[in-house]
Amino acid sequence: MKNKKSIFSRFYVVLCLVFFYLPILVTMIFSFNSSKSLTRFTGFSFRWYGELINNMEVSKAVYVSLTVAILATVISTVLGTVTAIGLSKSKKVVKELILNINNIPILNPEIVTAIGLMLLFSSMGMRKGYLTMLMAHIAFCTPYVITSVYPKVRSLDPNMANAAMDLGATPYQALTKVIVPMIKEGVFAGALLAFTMSFDDFVISYFVSGNGVKNISIVVYNMTKRINPTINALSTIVILVIILVLILANVMPKLNVRSKLLNKKAERVIALILVLLVTAGLAKCGSVSKSPRELKIYNAGEYIDLSLLDEFEQEYGCKVIYETFESNEMMYTKLSSGETYDILIPSDYMIERLIKEEYLRPLDWNLIPNKKNLLSQVTNRSYDPGNKYSCPYFWGTVGILYDTTVVDEEDLKDGWNLLANPKYKGNVYMYDSERDSFMVALKALGYSMNTTKESEIEEAYQWLINQRDTIEPIYAGDDVIDNMISGNKAMAVVYSGDASYIISENPNLSYFTPEEGTNLWYDAMVLTKDCDEVDLAHDFINFMLEEKSALSNTQEVGYTSTVKSAFDAMVEGDYEGIVSYIPEDKNPNSEIFAYQKPKIKQKYAELWTKVKAK
Repeated sequence: MKNKKSIFSRFYVVLCLVFFYLPILVTMIFSFNSSKSLTRFTGFSFRWYGELINNMEVSKAVYVSLTVAILATVISTVLGTVTAIGLSKSKKVVKELILNINNIPILNPEIVTAIGLMLLFSSMGMRKGYLTMLMAHIAFCTPYVITSVYPKVRSLDPNMANAAMDLGATPYQALTKVIVPMIKEGVFAGALLAFTMSFDDFVISYFVSGNGVKNISIVVYNMTKRINPTINALSTIVILVIILVLILANVMPKLNVRSKLLNKKAERVIALILVLLVTAGLAKCGSVSKSPRELKIYNAGEYIDLSLLDEFEQEYGCKVIYETFESNEMMYTKLSSGETYDILIPSDYMIERLIKEEYLRPLDWNLIPNKKNLLSQVTNRSYDPGNKYSCPYFWGTVGILYDTTVVDEEDLKDGWNLLANPKYKGNVYMYDSERDSFMVALKALGYSMNTTKESEIEEAYQWLINQRDTIEPIYAGDDVIDNMISGNKAMAVVYSGDASYIISENPNLSYFTPEEGTNLWYDAMVLTKDCDEVDLAHDFINFMLEEKSALSNTQEVGYTSTVKSAFDAMVEGDYEGIVSYIPEDKNPNSEIFAYQKPKIKQKYAELWTKVKAK
């Protein structure tokens, strides 16, 4: 009986280890994949390691992550250790009060801490960047150090320091030569935890950083917006470094190295490396002075040809600080908190909101001579009549991507109701977006996607509930791209630009927009009312409307250009990732998303939560 239990317990251990480490193994294997696919291994290649080495953004992010983590670890360890020792000598009431306060940041959701720190720095008028990120990391690492060190301090004999001083030691000597050596396990544990928390942090770093300062987590997060296997290569290198450190940590003590001279030299080398990194970090903190000509651009992740930024900097003798946001709502949050930018690139409905709330500066079209290159059908749209505030950037539609070998062509006549056809149960991806999903339901019912009538909204909600219970769709984000390339499902709701790329990788797929109409979307460049470099901002917009720039941008991103020559080249040419799916606005049922008033937005949000609740 005991043997059976032992076998089962070992089996569970093995199963847990497989569960924990299989994703890491898959990541490492696909870092050597010759294609972009994250699910199909097409051949062995070092392609993504080469791209990683040449990616300066990743190199800068590694530098920021390491220096911030080391500085935050050193400072938080000192603060936490001193605080823990001080608490052991404090009165019970003070001790309990401070320990309870110390637990708040540990128990508090990271997003709350991130928003709070962002608002604090903004209210103090601090320029977001390296220093604000470092201060934030120290703030959330210190409580973990206190929690690790305090139990060790409590286990000490309270008379130990007094005994040392009675024997002639100074208070400083009693602390450094008696107390600290006896609690070093707790100090090391706290330091390691602080380093891990800092190096790994994303949420807080995302909200408190700025001016082009990004750590690894932010860069990797931006990469996930499009298929980018460079992430696998970076992850593999990080994993290998961690494995190497663990091997050295376990092997070195067993080697029983007795040479004190060798140990001292090793300690000096490590100390020198730490000093250099800390010095570099401090120098980074001090270098917060603004360059003479500096343009701050805020755009969605992976939504520009980054080489164009280098070209613009060289041509105009300036520095471009390029930051990315996850969603229009995230962009609005940072903007409303007091963060300043020169150029934003939001979507149509958000531009309408920013205009209403007076966040934007009107464009001076006399400073943008390349406006003549714009397509006529992308100007003078409902979100900004006359283009007083916005210059079109990319445009497209939302439609249904389907597998021609699975989906019957006759079924396409159902339009959006195709996504509710029981024949395709378990074979559909819905876009994990409140507005896009309700657009599908409203259009399927023959209503406007901008309706404010509660009866129609409720009917659309019921359509989504019935679809969920009947079809069992998967609600997916950008991961739908690789899944559809791999043929995991028969249908998906996608943006036209993503459809172009997916079809170029999987010719069995096709894309259509139903006759009931769809979301005709536009992203555009706008100037904030706080824009510091007005002339330079206009120069950038004009630069992006140049035929060469527009073509390079649409080739890199894969979305439809608003510049006529680039648009025509996309349709007539055969560029990788681009297929001629032209956004059509001839269908009178197609619409642009309008700004939602808070009450209506809340209604949609509540119902969408219920749809996703199952």
